[in-house]
Amino acid sequence: MALLFLANLGLWLGIYAPLQVLLPQQAELLAGTAKEAVFGLVTGIGALVALVVNPLAGLSSDRTTARWGRRHPWTLGGALVGALGLVVLSSAGSVAALVVGWCLVQAGLNAMLAALTSAVPDRVPVRQRARVGGLVGTSQMLGTVLGAVVVTVLVSGPTSGYLACAGAVVVFALVFVLRTPDARLAERPALRWRELWVSPRRHPDFAWAWGCHFTINLGNAFGTLYLLYFLGDEVHHPSPEDGLLVLMLLYGAALTGGAFWFGAWSDRTGRRKPFVLAAAGVMAAAALLLAAWPTWEAALVAAPLLGVGFGGYWAVALALLTQVLPAAADRAKDLGVVNTANSLPQVVAPLLTSFVLAGLGGYRGLFLVSALATLCAAGLVVRVRSVA
Repeated sequence: MALLFLANLGLWLGIYAPLQVLLPQQAELLAGTAKEAVFGLVTGIGALVALVVNPLAGLSSDRTTARWGRRHPWTLGGALVGALGLVVLSSAGSVAALVVGWCLVQAGLNAMLAALTSAVPDRVPVRQRARVGGLVGTSQMLGTVLGAVVVTVLVSGPTSGYLACAGAVVVFALVFVLRTPDARLAERPALRWRELWVSPRRHPDFAWAWGCHFTINLGNAFGTLYLLYFLGDEVHHPSPEDGLLVLMLLYGAALTGGAFWFGAWSDRTGRRKPFVLAAAGVMAAAALLLAAWPTWEAALVAAPLLGVGFGGYWAVALALLTQVLPAAADRAKDLGVVNTANSLPQVVAPLLTSFVLAGLGGYRGLFLVSALATLCAAGLVVRVRSVA
């Protein structure tokens, strides 16, 4: 589990350091006042790539018969492709180069994500999954915070930041692959592309859980993707990058506590939905606070609130989602479908944000939409019947 945590840490470092700091900086350098449109274009196209790659990689992983396992080839191969994309981004001098580099990052790291996520139902008993989900959620948070630290404090400039992230992705994946066993399939199951579709009619609980996961990630995307611009354009912070780092540290510390506390309590009681509802409520409260009071002081309160809620949600949601998977033989594929609920909001949020900022009162409206999406997630999880 420690090595799984490390591999996930490298993966999220490779995704969130660019998303939070490096890509917005490059978009501003290349496009000036049109930075939001360029950033939305790059992240939206990359998220579409992730949307396709994740379930396809999961489907292929379920049927891989390599000598060193069915998951490890996708973990290491995805890390190498993702690192190549980060290297491309390190020298990108045009919007087209940004798109190509970010698409490579999303393709590689989402293939890696499909393999790593399947390790939880492959190896962890149901009664321990929320605690392990908390560990995985913490790796996502630490990847976010560590990414901000690396690219704002430890190294200078986008080039060094991207190369440092690429190195971390490969090294952490390599350690996990070399130091953990992986089950090997003796016979390759038939590959049927129609299996990518999971029927909501036949598996309603899976559909409701997917919808919950999508809407809560959509709310989180509305609330976090444009924080750097929010600090500069709305709050008028003297150093938006430094302000973002402070918020990420507060968010990260609170997320760690929320993930472990919610995860341990959920496993102890055997219940999942009440904790998802509580987490969604806390996240919505954080967004509503910023909508009512879009200031630096409010951001200092909202960041840890959002961290507690999102950390608690991730811990319990991963356990809940693994309990509604349709078939054990297709775990990686089905979790790849689940992971599209992480990627699709990164397509939808950038496309809608420009309209929200223009038509719903700027950042106040954006945070109201974030709260609404999060509350919708709470309504959807109630419809899951097979998990308490």
